[in-house]
Amino acid sequence: MERLTQPEEEAMRGFWQLGGGFIKEVLELLPEPRPPYTTLASTVRNLERKNYLTSRKLGNTFRFVPSVTAEEYRRRFLGTFVGDYFRNSYKELVSFFAQEQKISPEELQDIIDMIENRKTRP
Repeated sequence: MERLTQPEEEAMRGFWQLGGGFIKEVLELLPEPRPPYTTLASTVRNLERKNYLTSRKLGNTFRFVPSVTAEEYRRRFLGTFVGDYFRNSYKELVSFFAQEQKISPEELQDIIDMIENRKTRP
């Protein structure tokens, strides 16, 4: 799975939110300042080329549907990110955020509780 640029990720967030749609619909979801329609259309075609979207012609236009779920992308991206910046160690990732005071002791405890609860489930 090829990594996405920032504009591509923003466009995909729109398609994920809509569950598929037209370029004009995604354009309306983007934050200001919005790119020109033609710029977004080029971005969408790149997403299609990268197999993140599929298209179906409806009349004079195309409707695009995500080929990759947001969860699949998040999982793949996070795995690559942890590998590239934290030597494949999620412990180092969490430690980094704790040292940078980006995560509170309460949030860490919540994570521990989630892990422990998951271990006890069948």
